[in-house]
Amino acid sequence: MASTRRIARRRFIAGTAATSAAFVAAPFVRGAHAAGSLSLAMWDHWVPKANDATTALIKEWSEKQKVEVNVDYITSQGNKLLLTGAAESQAKSGHDIIALSTWLPSRYASQLVPVDDVMEPLIKQNGAVNATVEYLGHLKGKWVAVPATVGSQIKGPCSRLDYMKQYAGLDMQELYPAGAPPKADGWTFDAFLKAAEDCNKGGHPFGIGLGTTADNVDTAGAVFHGFGAMLVNAKGEITVKSDPVRQALDFYKRLMAAMPPDVPAWDDASNNKFLVSGQASLIMNPPSAWAVAKRDAPKVAEQLWTHGFAAGPKGRFAPFTPYFWGIWNFSKNVPAAKSLLTHLSQPSSAEKMVIASGGYDLPSFANLTTFKVWAEEGPPKGTLYHYANPYNHQILSVAGAPAPHSIAERIYTQATQTQMAVRYYRGEPMEKTLAWAAAELEGFMRD
Repeated sequence: MASTRRIARRRFIAGTAATSAAFVAAPFVRGAHAAGSLSLAMWDHWVPKANDATTALIKEWSEKQKVEVNVDYITSQGNKLLLTGAAESQAKSGHDIIALSTWLPSRYASQLVPVDDVMEPLIKQNGAVNATVEYLGHLKGKWVAVPATVGSQIKGPCSRLDYMKQYAGLDMQELYPAGAPPKADGWTFDAFLKAAEDCNKGGHPFGIGLGTTADNVDTAGAVFHGFGAMLVNAKGEITVKSDPVRQALDFYKRLMAAMPPDVPAWDDASNNKFLVSGQASLIMNPPSAWAVAKRDAPKVAEQLWTHGFAAGPKGRFAPFTPYFWGIWNFSKNVPAAKSLLTHLSQPSSAEKMVIASGGYDLPSFANLTTFKVWAEEGPPKGTLYHYANPYNHQILSVAGAPAPHSIAERIYTQATQTQMAVRYYRGEPMEKTLAWAAAELEGFMRD
């Protein structure tokens, strides 16, 4: 259920020191735009009280700029936030600013206000954004949305330190030491498969879903990228019948043989439960699973370590799913909206959001990946240090890329890659699986 908060217009307090955020924001709101109102549809965070940091930052901006702000925190459960965006785009009425998940900036690009004048100074200040954010948010030569700290996440490996040592002979803290660069050159797809097989023999298999929900698809995307396997290339050409795709399917066939037999039916909660119950040696997930373990199974949490994914022949990729903040082109107060997004994207603002989320939220800018919270969170202390990819150790990727967005979104939402893996694992001949996928992709292009 959405929660609504009103941040009332208040007098600017004389003598308040001007912050960098206020300075950057000033060109957007001074003069005739120094008042008025804004309404926001923001993602309702999974982490208890994480919304409070966003609310406080918005209130801070509201009081300084004399703009009344109404905030609706809308859950993504039941696709309520998704449905809100769809309804507002059709009605051409609603909130001024809306939180948009991974593919929605491209879907609504024609109805979003370009934000180059926001992004260019932010990139200069905060460092470059990763290539996945650029692919999703920078379309036809212009930025259509601002990458959000809140909700953006890497879905990388979270390992049991004890199980990985006991059954696979791997010290994940040694490969990914807290406070230091990774020493993980040997952490390859071959090593990953061997560890999965060894842990399965020890009675504690890896728990990586092959269902049709987002967590499963995100992992498949990183595996396919690691082999250089594209279903459709950037030109929109179907490339599924290739050796890299065959290699990715062979990898999954071996991996699935070393995991629970029901992984093709797993949803996004399944791997979390498998880890918190003490059964899994490794899952692919943001730190929410660790946070639940810390609350409900502290002895499990003490053994968990978040780290980088294994490297494939074409590189080390990590599943990254960003959120964005977009401004509808029917907004009545675009300058104020740009000012607020600038304020929310300041380093100090991003850090407050990350702290409030317990390290779950992940800024997309290069200079915002070394906040102390990731080094200090525990138990065990430093468990989230490599979650933020501070050494640019891996390439952040999204399943379906680099296909044109309309096709890539269908590859993602239809879980084409995981369906291929399951079909092949269950005994369908490789070429028949590839032919099925090619027909699906042709259908996506006709729709």
